[in-house]
Amino acid sequence: MSDLLTHPLWQRSDLGKPLPDSPHAVSVSMPCWDHVVGYEEGDSAVMERLWCGYPRFVMHPYVRRLFAVCSDRFAGRGETAVAFPSWAVAERCAAFLRERGAFPTRLEDFGSHGIVAAVLPEAAYEEARHFWMHFGEVVSSRHALAAVEGTPPPEDSAAARESLRARLARLSGVPTRDVFLYPSGMAALSEALRVVRAEAPGAKTVQLGFPYVDVLKVQRATGPGAHIVNPPEDWDALAGLLRRETVAAVVCEFPGNPLLQSVDLPRLSALLRGHGVPLIMDDTAGTCVNTDLRPHADLVMTSLTKHFSGKGDVMAGALILNEASPFHAAHGARLRKHHEDLLYGDDAVALEANSRDFAERMRRINATAEALCERLAEHPAVARVYYPKFEHREHYARSMRPGGGYGGLFSLLLKDAPKHAVAFYDRLRVCKGPSLGNNFTMACPYTLLAHYGELDWAESLGVSRWLVRVSVGLEDQEDLWERFHEALQKNRD
Repeated sequence: MSDLLTHPLWQRSDLGKPLPDSPHAVSVSMPCWDHVVGYEEGDSAVMERLWCGYPRFVMHPYVRRLFAVCSDRFAGRGETAVAFPSWAVAERCAAFLRERGAFPTRLEDFGSHGIVAAVLPEAAYEEARHFWMHFGEVVSSRHALAAVEGTPPPEDSAAARESLRARLARLSGVPTRDVFLYPSGMAALSEALRVVRAEAPGAKTVQLGFPYVDVLKVQRATGPGAHIVNPPEDWDALAGLLRRETVAAVVCEFPGNPLLQSVDLPRLSALLRGHGVPLIMDDTAGTCVNTDLRPHADLVMTSLTKHFSGKGDVMAGALILNEASPFHAAHGARLRKHHEDLLYGDDAVALEANSRDFAERMRRINATAEALCERLAEHPAVARVYYPKFEHREHYARSMRPGGGYGGLFSLLLKDAPKHAVAFYDRLRVCKGPSLGNNFTMACPYTLLAHYGELDWAESLGVSRWLVRVSVGLEDQEDLWERFHEALQKNRD
């Protein structure tokens, strides 16, 4: 990790290198703005250089290998196979495909490691990949490698899982029994949606505030779909929806990604409890070290891939119940009946080791990010810094834990951004690529990565296509500031 702190992958020649340098890296270097455009447009000059990518979006080489083995073993002419970590997940994929075109799908037991292959027509592959991407119930790179090579899971994986659940419970202030693990953050959200929709069949959910791309997509891809209320403080619009129809749940990030805005949680919770509607919160950007959402949220989901891990070499997620919630008994009973712990053993062991110093790392990141944002906000080349300290600070502060901070994520918009954003991004001497929460600083042109096909829609909701999102790491504060200052000054020159 220390090498990326002092020698980041930021130059054009670094395109396609894994971030970090690990066979299980969950991000990839895209050092220049045109690399991101090329990735979104499927430019072979970019795609052929990518060794890996964010695992839900770019198929890891080990996972591709598992898919190929499944196809060779089970698929006939005109068919292909997609591997899943359990029979239940493969059945959900088959149901998803039936809803979208009556694609005939049969399931085959791989015979080891819990892997089940969904065998489907080649024409259905892209739809199956959409299920894989949005629902997050994936086979990890470690899981795929072990399945193909016949390597048994580590003997200490059960102990690692229990340690992870206990750590999350302690940091979140809940009993260990109310912590559930998943192979990704999106898998945790997917199960949360199944839980609330079982209580309100046929009802839509509501996305409050501008969403992380897949948070909205998974809501719209399941059941009757979802409404979106943006800006999140549009209380009249939300109250009107709650009066007009039954709502299965409201989903909200705290703070939001990428604008880092915070909703008035006491007001939101009071409104929803008055209508008997549960609140699903995502605390990935804020983290349980910094914020306590228990007084208001009924279900908290989080991506453990990000700050909790820090090293960027393992995927995982968690769903945490609130014992004080009026829905606690019903949600807990349903989860305990249907939940599958699909976090693979090797991933659990790696994540447990990575997260031992999570709280200490997060406090260092808080301090560096806050200092950097304060200086950037004063820079004459900067139009706006989106950071919880500057965006609805009073709302965020109500949920801040004692000793907590504003997190390590912020977004930056330059003055005359169409003229200056590209050069600034290309010159910035930090690692650049998808994902966040690593121990090394990362930047990306967020709107292009997440919403390239809907840039006008994103801008209509207040998210500029020129936005640069930054996830702060463990670099020296002054060194990191100098890198940003240098890139901004070159723009001015």
